[in-house]
Amino acid sequence: MALSIEQKKAVVAEVAEVARTALAAVAAEYRGLTVEEMTDLRVKARESGVYLKVAKNTLVRRAVEGTEFECMQESLTGPLLLAFSMEDPGAAARLVKDYTKSNDKLITKLVAVGGEVFEASELDRLSSLPTYDQAIAMLMGVMKAPIEKFVRTLVEPHTKLVRSFAAVRDAKQAA
Repeated sequence: MALSIEQKKAVVAEVAEVARTALAAVAAEYRGLTVEEMTDLRVKARESGVYLKVAKNTLVRRAVEGTEFECMQESLTGPLLLAFSMEDPGAAARLVKDYTKSNDKLITKLVAVGGEVFEASELDRLSSLPTYDQAIAMLMGVMKAPIEKFVRTLVEPHTKLVRSFAAVRDAKQAA
């Protein structure tokens, strides 16, 4: 069933709004996926904060004009599923990578981040980016390491003194 001009405008507006706020995008060929598999993928996407859209490439080309995903326009060919990371830059890449482990019919075609298009092989690098919480935890670990080392350095002489007294006491008790 063909889309009316109003429906096409609505699709373009919807994708354009998502593309303006998205952090990263992954385009994957979904040829051969069943309806149940697509529904399962959409459920997983919703849970992980990823916006999924299957739309005509001409509409997507219009929608991404003026956004950082404009670089994707030339690469949009064939039946593509677009996954936009809304909260975490690596969320869409993790979703696609995890789903391709169990279903080889979903084939990554391109990855776009920061106004640049990357080959499908870069999906692993993008999916390995830490989440927001993981990045904060790593930062806290880096920030507290010098303080911990400083405190250990301050405590060490006192600890050695106490151990020395304990060794002398044990030696006198044994004698």
